[in-house]
Amino acid sequence: MLRQVAEGVLVHQSEVLQNNSVAVQGRSGVLLIDPGITGSEMASLANDLRELGQPVVAGFSTHPDWDHVLWHADLGEAPRYGTARGAAYMRDLRSDADWRARVAEGLPPEIAEEVPLDLFGLITGLPAETARIPWDGPEVQIIEHPAHAQGHAALLIEERGVLVAGDMLSDVLVPMFDDTADPIEDYLVGLRLLEGVADDVDVLIPGHGSVGGADQVRARTEQDRAYVHALRDGHAPDDPRIGPAAKPGWEWVSELHNGQAQRFARKSERDGTPG
Repeated sequence: MLRQVAEGVLVHQSEVLQNNSVAVQGRSGVLLIDPGITGSEMASLANDLRELGQPVVAGFSTHPDWDHVLWHADLGEAPRYGTARGAAYMRDLRSDADWRARVAEGLPPEIAEEVPLDLFGLITGLPAETARIPWDGPEVQIIEHPAHAQGHAALLIEERGVLVAGDMLSDVLVPMFDDTADPIEDYLVGLRLLEGVADDVDVLIPGHGSVGGADQVRARTEQDRAYVHALRDGHAPDDPRIGPAAKPGWEWVSELHNGQAQRFARKSERDGTPG
């Protein structure tokens, strides 16, 4: 079911991981961002758009995590864009003869049979430093940053005051880190870039979780920054997304956090840094 969150901006939320698929209305159809995540959900999304008379004229993948590079035949054959780095990652993955098996192993077991992979990761990389998505609709600024995943990008729909944050600024997921030389600093860079557009945002759409209002970019940035600092400094985060206060059904995020805390504790021991 599509829900309007701003003029010309609609959201479809997945039942399983609360993924937010975003449709931005243009002159001849919609820009579809991160559609997912099961085949039936994507088919339903395609049907909803048809009933609105809104064909998909372009797609965009915010980053190359499995649940953000999905597609369904019912959505059509519009160009599907992503950053150059994100698209390169997907090309490398798909070049492996066993890529389907590798992807399937990482899917949640309860929906593994329901996630279609035929059109998985077929992303066209935009040239490096491309500032806006090429399409016939409202200007959509690309904010690429090094946090969370290779080639991650948030999108600012400037005329609508909407920030599509990808896997950042969630009220149900804690920050998750890429395997880079300095993932902590990379994440802080990403947060600073998102915070830099906060004054232009009326609606925040995270990759997972609740859509937020104008105040939520700064509020969630501060919450995420506090979490990242706690892991960096070897402290236990005071964060409602983990522990007893976690949202029902999302208790597994505490396990994710524990794994990250152990990862950075080991790194501190290897580097001989305090923490």
